[in-house]
Amino acid sequence: MRNLAATLLLALALPGAALAQTTPVQYTVAFPNAVHHEAQVTVVFSDLKPGTLQVRMARSSPGRYALHEFAKNVYAVQATDSKGKALSISRPDPYGWDVSGHDGTVRFTYTLFGDRTDGTYVGIDQIHAHLNMPATLAFAHGQEQRPAEVKFDLPAGWQVATQLKPDPAKGTYYAPHLQYLMDSPTSLGPQKMRTWQEQGKTIELSVVHTGTDAELDAYTDLTKKVVHEAAAVFGELPSYDFGRYTFVANYLPQTSGDGMEHRNSTSVTSSSPLRGLGVLRNLGTVSHEFFHSWNVERIRPKSLEPFDFERANMSEALWFAEGFTQYYGDLIVRRSGAITDEQYFEDVTGIVNAMLNSPGASRYSPVEMSRQAPFVDAAVSIDLNNRGNTYLSYYIIGAGNALALDMLLRQNYKTDLDAYMRAVWQQYGKPQRDYAPERPYTLPDLQRVLGQVSRDTAFAGRFFREHLTGHQLHNYEQLLAPAGLVVRRAKPGQASLGLARLTFADSTIALAANTLIGSPLYQAGLDREDQILKLDGKTPKSQEELTQLLAQHKPGDVVPVVFRSRGQERTAQVTLVESPLVEVVTYEKAGRPVTKQMQKFRAAWLGSKAK
Repeated sequence: MRNLAATLLLALALPGAALAQTTPVQYTVAFPNAVHHEAQVTVVFSDLKPGTLQVRMARSSPGRYALHEFAKNVYAVQATDSKGKALSISRPDPYGWDVSGHDGTVRFTYTLFGDRTDGTYVGIDQIHAHLNMPATLAFAHGQEQRPAEVKFDLPAGWQVATQLKPDPAKGTYYAPHLQYLMDSPTSLGPQKMRTWQEQGKTIELSVVHTGTDAELDAYTDLTKKVVHEAAAVFGELPSYDFGRYTFVANYLPQTSGDGMEHRNSTSVTSSSPLRGLGVLRNLGTVSHEFFHSWNVERIRPKSLEPFDFERANMSEALWFAEGFTQYYGDLIVRRSGAITDEQYFEDVTGIVNAMLNSPGASRYSPVEMSRQAPFVDAAVSIDLNNRGNTYLSYYIIGAGNALALDMLLRQNYKTDLDAYMRAVWQQYGKPQRDYAPERPYTLPDLQRVLGQVSRDTAFAGRFFREHLTGHQLHNYEQLLAPAGLVVRRAKPGQASLGLARLTFADSTIALAANTLIGSPLYQAGLDREDQILKLDGKTPKSQEELTQLLAQHKPGDVVPVVFRSRGQERTAQVTLVESPLVEVVTYEKAGRPVTKQMQKFRAAWLGSKAK
């Protein structure tokens, strides 16, 4: 944000009384046309200095790293002064409006459209409204350090769920400054609230859903256990601002699956109900996002602090902020008892498969994957890319490194990843000032703490150099063996075309994505949108027929392929390979003897840590 760091330092230097007397920026959000996904927003900027007021909509959002251009859903813009006189408005760029001729007050109004309920955008209908604040509220340059008050003009039966501080006397909700306001998602609707105390702090689960109270009560019990286990990793809960943490949850058919972390809350949205498989899907998101209240909200990389709402925010540390959180999100669900060891090992299988079979993971580092976030984090473009061969999500590559580091610390250093996370928390997360970390971290900081926890600075340097700033793959078979786990081929001896996205239509097989480097189809010269007309003289019309054809061969067989590529029919030879998919299974399932030491290792890793 424009000069935001300097503005923040200046504001912190002001006497407390001067800040307290600052007139808040006042917002009103009403829903006269909710059925057509519109809100009416009014913002009043007061005590302004003479000159042009630069009003803007955010281009990016905390927790997201690409540009989303929220101004595109704003229209019918008007501005008046304190006497109701219309003011002159100009558009200096696509993202904002310059208002001139005011008398120290600007009353800025606009219509906002929103029909996507997730953690990034705005979803409004006759049932509810789910507001991500950067997509909802305009702000003004030079007013970033003013407190804000928001009034929601609610339809009958709607309540408010938000981390903003309520002021019942005024009927408003308070934020100390713009950074906090924009980090405060809000759900409006027929809330069902469940509240409990955890270590002297209030935890709120506020849900808009179509299920029963019994389903919500059962889900609340699971959420409580997740909160217990997450707190056990760090030894304590954060000091939540205003004394509470809120799960802002929308589980409705029209919502998009998403989770977005915030300082004292999380926005979790899903079309899955609170029953059946939907429970575990939703609980996994809750676990991941709650872990973020430590990791990334308070343990925060210097590259993201402060967040700039007017550009794409790039960080080299998302492998840690998101990837280590991904690892713990699944692990905490296991420790809570919501899933079995075997179910958890299915998650581990997914991580190991991605690490071993993604060409990007063996070519580019987790640091470089993190820097790709502005291009992949829900970013929109119409040109094609080669990310299948050059990229693996920082969530997955980070989780893969977290798993490896946890195993290494447990096996070689009589400690574990929990101890590492606690040490990072104590040094870089727990100290806070003005709703922000006192000491946002850098990569050398993370390496130094690893050296302290392991008591081996050479190991810490080597791990970062080889696996985080470098791209050397881990030996998961060796790393997981002490836990009594086997990494083995999922389909041993089966011939395959390697990993490829195929579609079946009109008696042809079409390649739906770029072929992967080193795969049989890549080596034979086939690529995206090519159509396989015949394979080994036959024309499989379904995945089942293709599987039957391949079952007649063994890895290493060479078969002819006839394919159409950009209008031309071609012939090539394809060398079949053994299916590259792997699975992680227990020694018990693999028929191997399990030692007491393995059982003890597994229990220490996966067992509950909450008291």
